[in-house]
Amino acid sequence: MRRLILPLTAAVMLLTGCADASQPDTGNMQITGHMPLEYATQFSVDYCADGCAVIHIATEDYLFVPEGCSEPAQNNLPVISQPHGDIYVASSSAMDLFDAIGSLDAVTMTSTDADGWTLPDVRDAMQRGDLVFIGKYSAPDYEALTESDCPLAIENTMISHSPAVKEQIESLGIPVIIERSSYEQHPLGRMEWMKLYGLLLGKTEAASECFTEKTAGFHTLEIPDIPDSERKTVAFFSITGNGAVNIRKPGDYISQMISLAGGRYIFTADDLSVEENALSTMNIQMETFYASAKDADILIYNSTIEGQLDSIAQLEEKSPVFADFRAVQNDSVWCTEQNLFQQTTGAADMITDLNSIFTGQGNPEKLTYLHRIH
Repeated sequence: MRRLILPLTAAVMLLTGCADASQPDTGNMQITGHMPLEYATQFSVDYCADGCAVIHIATEDYLFVPEGCSEPAQNNLPVISQPHGDIYVASSSAMDLFDAIGSLDAVTMTSTDADGWTLPDVRDAMQRGDLVFIGKYSAPDYEALTESDCPLAIENTMISHSPAVKEQIESLGIPVIIERSSYEQHPLGRMEWMKLYGLLLGKTEAASECFTEKTAGFHTLEIPDIPDSERKTVAFFSITGNGAVNIRKPGDYISQMISLAGGRYIFTADDLSVEENALSTMNIQMETFYASAKDADILIYNSTIEGQLDSIAQLEEKSPVFADFRAVQNDSVWCTEQNLFQQTTGAADMITDLNSIFTGQGNPEKLTYLHRIH
């Protein structure tokens, strides 16, 4: 069978089903394949015949030029040459992915100070001075970026609130990628971004193997085929300093993890007045929380915001009404470990932990990201 090789612009039109005159002019590059992705939808990669690749992230396109390849003539895309170190990562969710593929040493600058990290390897790197805080994402040290010959900056979507920062970094000749893993619909899609970083660092195979290994447990889960009405109900929350209850929005990736693990998130969009914004959490009054979650089968306290709980007594100190909750009375209250959200590679393990709680399979007392409080 002959392999069809199309000019990149034509291939994009064929894949999208439209002939858009605004598609980037990439000269004579020819597309020969695509990066296989199982869950991620917020980025894609087209492989080209000359060894280069075109990376698509939302409306942005980049030409990636690996070591040993040359930028093709008539290219109009921003170029990312294969970096070997001194990468600036302002997106905290990306750091664990670099670590997972053995490339944390390629990152030397961050916008999160040492006290803001819960990842052991990252904290160690900062203590050694291998990883340096260069200011918040909205006010980075441009001189540090210049002096280090930074080859790439990876921002999260918060940079959209400070567009001048992105423009300034690009004016220094540093390409900027806006990481959009938080927009992935499937929780494992976030983790699959490691394949993009593997591509950039020449570790495509290592990233693919790591992803397969990390998701293996998820693929072997046995989820009972029962109606939603018969699934165990779960409230995932924390109590703020002023006594409000912070919950995940219905449809957020945490609620999707609960569903994938065989449970049912207690809150629905019909129960709440959910604001349309980029935030994945919202605050509600205790009265509203009580009305919806009092009879939930399981309570999971989110320790990453207001700190960890070690006992039911500490929960009841925050509000005595918790004594009335079914989950409290049935000894079914859990607390997250504080590294849950920075440990992007833990998504599959978190789903496995939840499944263990819902089904009683495995050992619910020895989980990775949750512990029971009494």
